[in-house]
Amino acid sequence: MVSRPAPASAAPPPMTGDGGPPGFDAFARAALEDVRDAVFLQDAAGAVRWANPAGRALAGDAEPHLHAIAESSGHVELAGHRRPARIRALPGGWHAWTVPADGVAQQQVGDFLAEAGPRLAAARGRHGTARVIAELAASALAETVFVLLPTTRGRWEWWSCERPAAQGHGRIRRVPAQVAPVLAATFAATGRPQPAPLPGPEVATLPSVVADRFAGHADVSVVSLGPSASAGVTGALLLGRRGDAGFGAEQSRAVVEFAVAAGTALANAQRYARQEEATRGLETTLRPVDPPELDGARFETWYEPAAGVLTVGGDFFDVQAHDDGSAFLVLGDVCGKGPEAAALTGRVRHALTALAMVERDGRTLLRLLNELLIAGGSSRFATLVLGTARPADGGVGLTLASGGHPAPLIVRRSGVVEEVTVPGTLVGISPQARFAEAEVRLERGDVCLLYTDGITEARNRHEQTELFGDDRLRAVLAAAAGEPAREVVRQLRQAVRDWLGSSAHDDIAVLAIECGD
Repeated sequence: MVSRPAPASAAPPPMTGDGGPPGFDAFARAALEDVRDAVFLQDAAGAVRWANPAGRALAGDAEPHLHAIAESSGHVELAGHRRPARIRALPGGWHAWTVPADGVAQQQVGDFLAEAGPRLAAARGRHGTARVIAELAASALAETVFVLLPTTRGRWEWWSCERPAAQGHGRIRRVPAQVAPVLAATFAATGRPQPAPLPGPEVATLPSVVADRFAGHADVSVVSLGPSASAGVTGALLLGRRGDAGFGAEQSRAVVEFAVAAGTALANAQRYARQEEATRGLETTLRPVDPPELDGARFETWYEPAAGVLTVGGDFFDVQAHDDGSAFLVLGDVCGKGPEAAALTGRVRHALTALAMVERDGRTLLRLLNELLIAGGSSRFATLVLGTARPADGGVGLTLASGGHPAPLIVRRSGVVEEVTVPGTLVGISPQARFAEAEVRLERGDVCLLYTDGITEARNRHEQTELFGDDRLRAVLAAAAGEPAREVVRQLRQAVRDWLGSSAHDDIAVLAIECGD
């Protein structure tokens, strides 16, 4: 038999008169009217000439296209969906195409699950995922739906949805297993979800906010949302129907497959929530804090990690006030970016915090940190500039030591930009590393800028090979001379952002020290 798509036409009408295949009389038509399977009759030219009520219901307004795979099998395509069909040859070159009712239900279940998958995957958080589960279940599986998830203090959190779109959310007390054994067994289930009828007396034991909503339903069932030992998620889905099952004989399969998908989405949401909580907690310990107040000196900062999962990176700064009125300050850059660099940043910062409590000499601090990093076996290194700020005689004295870091710059009130030459090697590379120290003085209106190479290596938004560079940095600082540290940093931030546009950038950290009143 040759497969011919049906010619363009409207959905097939009931056949009347003598237009059918030879021998197709009123008795045959009447017999097919009550068949649950969808039947389409195709004439010798390949046109669909007739469909029984089940066929017309299946087609709706869509035009059926018939495609044979073999002499006795093929599929009927309706609005882009393919339904498997049996083909039987009739007299006169006609053919009967039969789409089994079970096949229709199977296709409908597949369509429902295919639609549900992306929505479940796109849901965010425990609350959002549970709400979407209730909405999807109410759209196809039942008229009234409750999602129950265990929460603290012997309670369940619930999300509900009723057709057409009424939604609810709240918390209720848990019902003891002795009075709700089916529900208790569902929460305790460890295998593949299996729907179970929820007896009326058990429904009545539930808090009224739930029980009252299932009044008048012909069928109430419950299914586990699937256990997940790794995520600690166990939930139940309550489904109430007033009429026949929407998927007929395929209803149970639809419920099971949906429960599996919903449980997976819920477990993922719970796992991601815990990861996010851990990430935020980690960031709290790693993210630099605002510098303290210091008589005669003011601090201004700019901290902008590279885009990524964490809002911290490999660049950092710290300012710690001492009891004698001075302050320990450090700005550094750990090789790399992202979580690994952030982890090493945390080690460096915590080590320096502890060491600075007992040691004030910058060269000694760098030597001890170098030994610590090498002993830790990390393949990463760091560049740092650290030292002490001490108000003295109307100015601020800075003692600075460096380990391979870009030289600090001093913006004099007069407009001159000076470089503080402090030689030193990278920290964490060699046991023979050597470090130097320099002393400078800030007068009123002067600003010392410590910065990381995220500034000078920022790439132009139009030409990625062109870097912001040292000359542009100095020009921006010279133009801001005489301004407070806050304004100097603001102008520098604006200049770099204008240079970058929407381009990605490396971690950026800036610490400005101003000699104030």
